[in-house]
Amino acid sequence: MPEGHSVHRLARQFGDVFAGERLSVSSPQGRFAPGAALLDGHVMTAATAHGKHLFLEFDHGLVLHVHLGLYGAWDFGGDDTFRGASSIGAPRKVGEREVYDDGDAPAGALPADAAPAAVPALASAYAGPPAPVGAVRVRLVSGHGWADLRGATTCEAMTGDEAGGVLARLGPDPLRNLPGDRDAFTATLAGRRTPLATLLMDQKVIAGVGNVYRAELLFRQRLNPWLPGAGLSPDAGRRLWDDTVAMMSDGVRDGRIITTPPRYWDGQPDVLPDPDEAHFVYRRHGLDCRDCGTPVALTELGARKLYWCPQCQQA
Repeated sequence: MPEGHSVHRLARQFGDVFAGERLSVSSPQGRFAPGAALLDGHVMTAATAHGKHLFLEFDHGLVLHVHLGLYGAWDFGGDDTFRGASSIGAPRKVGEREVYDDGDAPAGALPADAAPAAVPALASAYAGPPAPVGAVRVRLVSGHGWADLRGATTCEAMTGDEAGGVLARLGPDPLRNLPGDRDAFTATLAGRRTPLATLLMDQKVIAGVGNVYRAELLFRQRLNPWLPGAGLSPDAGRRLWDDTVAMMSDGVRDGRIITTPPRYWDGQPDVLPDPDEAHFVYRRHGLDCRDCGTPVALTELGARKLYWCPQCQQA
């Protein structure tokens, strides 16, 4: 499942290419036809993300709410004024270089190290969007480009109040990092006996963290995955929040989850590392810990794979 940084990159891309544009909205697949009719012909005014949820706002007060889930993806294309990644989501294609989350990638998706590619169409050759391919849930079209959504868990048109209700059910988003968010996160942890590894995956506790960030955050902070939230000191809780903000902000910048610093990379410090150098413990089961040499351990917690170093993460 795409983690929060990818959804924030989506919001930024939608803002760049569609904000202020009057859009043609359709549902080639047909499943979203009633919702598309409510949005068709209106101006998209803003694109925002909170955790793994994307909200596209329109001038008549309605919002397109999308949660990609395991298999959702947006594809983009257009003329030479329509810039950005050609695809964001899962399956992750060219333009987004990330790892898949524990075998969740659909068959036929490109590998994590596929080379990025520019949006292929040029202004001189652009003649509108191509014919829909596959089950396109919703298509957005402006005068300069298009975006197609496939496979999303949630795709719905709603009012602003309804969108506010979705937000009210979510925890603070480290990529928004609003005043009071860090204290709210720390206070929530302090009141829970649930293991930290479970709490970090609870979108009501912290929005946007997925399995990769969970494993890497706990390692970087040298935290035992089974430590109860109430067993974490307030200072340690604030450090965990701050590291989450920093790590996910790097993900927005890089378009990848990279949690190791350059000293762990074989290449040049100013060049992003190969995928097998990008993480401390995630998907490194049985390999030596990069810091202490102890084999990285693997178990399942809440039906998700959890990676950690038994030596470094005893606290």
